Amino acid sequence: MWHARLLNAYSETFRAYHTAQHLGECLDLLDRHGREPTGLMEMALWFHDAVYDPRASDNEERSAELARIALKEGGVASTEIAEVERLIMLTKSHQPGGGPDDPLLIDIDLAIFGQNEDRFDEYEKQIRLEYSWVPDPIYRAKRVEVLTAFLQRQSIFMTREFQELFEANAGVNIRRLISTLSFPT
Repeated sequence: MWHARLLNAYSETFRAYHTAQHLGECLDLLDRHGREPTGLMEMALWFHDAVYDPRASDNEERSAELARIALKEGGVASTEIAEVERLIMLTKSHQPGGGPDDPLLIDIDLAIFGQNEDRFDEYEKQIRLEYSWVPDPIYRAKRVEVLTAFLQRQSIFMTREFQELFEANAGVNIRRLISTLSFPT
């Protein structure tokens, strides 16, 4: 029941990026790069964008709440539920807490930045569709602000593996997009 419910959530018609494609990319990265992460991390990825409303600021909180309900119904221990909720909340700030899987979870969620140019450009179009209600000058300014914050970090990615795989390309992609948003043709 919850599997179908989650897939339906990721298929909502107003979603363009936060879809089953993004979920699949995240789960694939976990399979390929996880260092035997806990099953809790996989559950957190399944639920991390289960609730998504581009006009809301509490998507992660609501996704964590949905995970709590589902996992409680599934008989998962309360300590494990709390950890899944905590992991989901990391995707709001993209800053690690104290858990050993925190950097990997964050890197997986941000890996889109380091993809090839075609996929990155598709991602940006998808994000713009989700925020189509925002006037273009405001969207451009806010998007540049968000992207610049990632460039100002010591490193976009936290794990050595993701730094080696994606950091250089992510920097190129983000800088190119900032330039495009700042100086539209």
